[in-house]
Amino acid sequence: MDKIKAFFANRWVGFTLATLLYVLWFVVWTDNLWFLLGIVVIYDLYISKYLYRSIGRKNEEWCAKSSTYRSVYEWVNAIVFATVVATLIHIFFFQMYVIPSSSMEKTMLVGDYLYVSKVTYGPQMPNTPLAFPFVHHTMPFSTTKKSFSEAIKWPYKRLKGLREIERDDVVVFNFPAGDTVLLENQGVTYYDVLREYQREYGLQRGREELERNYTIISRPVDKRENYIKRCVAIAGDTIRIENTTLYVNGKEQGEIPEKQYCYSIETSSPLSAYAIEQMGITEMSGNGNFYFSPLTKSMVEQFKAMNNVTKIEPYIAEDECFPYSDRYAWTADNMGPLWIPKAGASIALNEDTWPLYERVIDVYEDNDVEVRDGHYYINGEEATSYTFKMDYYWMMGDNRHNSADSRYWGFVPEDHIVGKASFIWLSTDKSKSFPANIRWNRLFKKVR
Repeated sequence: MDKIKAFFANRWVGFTLATLLYVLWFVVWTDNLWFLLGIVVIYDLYISKYLYRSIGRKNEEWCAKSSTYRSVYEWVNAIVFATVVATLIHIFFFQMYVIPSSSMEKTMLVGDYLYVSKVTYGPQMPNTPLAFPFVHHTMPFSTTKKSFSEAIKWPYKRLKGLREIERDDVVVFNFPAGDTVLLENQGVTYYDVLREYQREYGLQRGREELERNYTIISRPVDKRENYIKRCVAIAGDTIRIENTTLYVNGKEQGEIPEKQYCYSIETSSPLSAYAIEQMGITEMSGNGNFYFSPLTKSMVEQFKAMNNVTKIEPYIAEDECFPYSDRYAWTADNMGPLWIPKAGASIALNEDTWPLYERVIDVYEDNDVEVRDGHYYINGEEATSYTFKMDYYWMMGDNRHNSADSRYWGFVPEDHIVGKASFIWLSTDKSKSFPANIRWNRLFKKVR
């Protein structure tokens, strides 16, 4: 045992191990040879100790002379250490996420605080490493000031995780349509507003009017809004939706007990507030004899058993959805079949495939594309087919009629994946005061 301790206490052994870890994490992973300069610092820490002799001892003298200096130094040292540790944990292991909307009810509720595992699918390298700590894309107390710099931009790389994404996983990811943002109205999607302007003014003038009315910015992948949805289809799958029912590879999606669809409810007498609360309904419109609400399958059965309920019918959405093309008259509840792109797989480029996969080829996989006289050009060369570089996924909310998901903005690329929602560590109801606002039955509940 003493020999083992002596071995690891050897400064050259420490230097070798530290250098190896550093090279693997910061040189190989980032594919940036400039980080090799960091080995000089590691050498000094373990071998030469020049900085310690020239700076460290001087710092000790100042600490001994001045209690104020020592106090400031200790606080700064502690804050820097905590920031570095927290940042590394955030990048490599996990992050916290709070449910902001009802798109995943009843699986998850507004006010659920989640532990999101990055180890499950593998942590990925930040696209923009130069950023203010502990914030996402804007500075504290601001909605417009960037919290990051694009002076250094790293390509997509991901360490190997415990497993691949599986169907029905609940996944946190960067919003694919969040690459372009209307700074004065960030609550709406840029592409939705652009389509409205183009319908009113035409393609070119619509874009010009939008640029005139808004400040338009772009965001790198890792600085886009975080979304949470259920992965209903993985790369290589084919999906189809018929009258709200989702089919994956020709089979109906497996049962998800908390999945909701909207229903219209007619009654002979008003529903009591007590009955609504007891059923766990958090969203309901209407009064008197007509109501409209998202319901789970068990809730529907409870309504059918009520004596004062005369009719209950499912709602079928007819709003326009992906790919927003005259060639595909799809709606949110009736669409497909649609194939999900898979890395290494190829498709023919034609009038049928181009509306479905243009954004994938152009934006997500960073190609210059052009269509001229019915011919397709990728990076200046005519192409009749395309081979995908990444895997893609299809994400949908469990609250199917109150969810902005893949039906409206399409595929989620693998480089947008943040992590897997693992469990709820805290849940609060903002409509109630402490301690009644804490949903004790949801604490440490596993996300399924």
